[in-house]
Amino acid sequence: MEVAAVLKACPLFKDFTDVGIQIFAAIGVPRAFPKGSALFLENRPGESLFILGDGTVRLSARNTGGEEVTLGDVGAGEPLGELALIQKGERLCTATAVTDVTAVEIRHADFQRLTAQKPQACMKLLMGIITHFSGKVRENRETMKSLVGKT
Repeated sequence: MEVAAVLKACPLFKDFTDVGIQIFAAIGVPRAFPKGSALFLENRPGESLFILGDGTVRLSARNTGGEEVTLGDVGAGEPLGELALIQKGERLCTATAVTDVTAVEIRHADFQRLTAQKPQACMKLLMGIITHFSGKVRENRETMKSLVGKT
């Protein structure tokens, strides 16, 4: 798996030049997850962004009754855990490989070091994360409204 090719396929990097892609490819770590394994777990510390190269990942979370609820599936080119680059925190859901998965991992610590060296590139990625995340919020607006009304 070529790290740069995976990054190019991701919407977070859609406005990046080849040079910009190479900046992040230098800190991207290729990862492989066999079918059934967790990329990350709900309520555990989130310290990295994953970008799927190949395969499918199912997102799930526990409801108030403790039952696992499927939130959706994510495929090649999609980012997971992008908020972990902005700030470390607990994962909001569990990500489990439905098939064998390859991914590129960008760790929070590596991104923070890169911020001092390449601030413009890092700011551009942060703007990509914000744009992508706000799009997800808009797509799920009705679901969020229904949750807000229930106490």
